[in-house]
Amino acid sequence: MNTATIDNSIQSRKNLLLNHPLYNKVKTIEDLQCFLENHIYAVWDFMSLLKALQTKLTCTTTPWFPTSNPETRYLINEIVLAEESDLTLDGRHQSHYEMYIEAMLDSGANTKAIEDFLSEVNSLQNIFVAIKTSNLHPNIKAFLDFTFRVIEEGKPHEIAAAFTFGREKLIPSMFTEILKNFKTNFPESNLDKLIYYFERHIILDADEHGPMAMKMITELCGDDAQKWSDVEEVSILALEKRIGLWDAIEETIMQNVQLA
Repeated sequence: MNTATIDNSIQSRKNLLLNHPLYNKVKTIEDLQCFLENHIYAVWDFMSLLKALQTKLTCTTTPWFPTSNPETRYLINEIVLAEESDLTLDGRHQSHYEMYIEAMLDSGANTKAIEDFLSEVNSLQNIFVAIKTSNLHPNIKAFLDFTFRVIEEGKPHEIAAAFTFGREKLIPSMFTEILKNFKTNFPESNLDKLIYYFERHIILDADEHGPMAMKMITELCGDDAQKWSDVEEVSILALEKRIGLWDAIEETIMQNVQLA
C-alpha cells in the first residue's frame, strides 16, 4: 500500500465533499458569514493537529535530543513555519487561524462564539469537556472530538493521516471562486483577506505542503502494512467527520434562511 492507494480508497468520500450541496447554499453575505462562523473550528483544530505532529516528530523539550528521523523532522518543521507564521496580505506574519479571524471580521462575521469557546477550553484545561459542554452543533462537536481523540490516542502515522488526507485540499479552490463571485455581486463587503487566505492555501497545498505531507506519510509508514491500514482507516473517518461538518453548516444556513 502507498499514498496513491489511500487516495484511491477515499475517492468516493472526497467526491461527496467536492459535490456537497453546501456550496450552492452560500448565496448571500449572511450565508457566507454563517459558513465562516462554523468553519473556523476546523481552521483552529487543524493547528492542533499540526502542533501534535511537531511534538511527535521533533524535539520540543529541553534538554534537546535529535529525533530518529531527520526527514520527517524537516517536513513538519517546514509546514509549521508557513501554517503558524505565514505572510499576510499586508506583509505581516500570522498563523492561518489568525488570518482567518481577521478575514471574518472584515467580512462582517461574528468571532465571539469561537473566542468564547477557546476561552472555555483554556479555562477548563480539558478539551473533551469543553467540546461536550459547548453549544456547538452535534456534528461540529463530533468533528472536534475526533480530531482531539486522534491527537491524544493516535500514533504519529495516524495523526499524519488525519492531517494529510482528512483535510481536503481541493475545497479551497471551490470557495475561492465563490468568493470572487461575492466580490463582484457585493462590492461593499471586504473579502480581500478571505480570498487571499483560500488562494494561499491552494498555492501551499499544491506546491509545498501537499507533497511534503504525502512524503511524511510514506516515511512514517515505510513497508509496515498495519500502519498503512491505520492510515486508511483514520483518513476515511476524518473525511466522514468533514462531511458531517459540511452537513451541519448547510443545515444552519438553511435554518437561518427560514427564520429571515
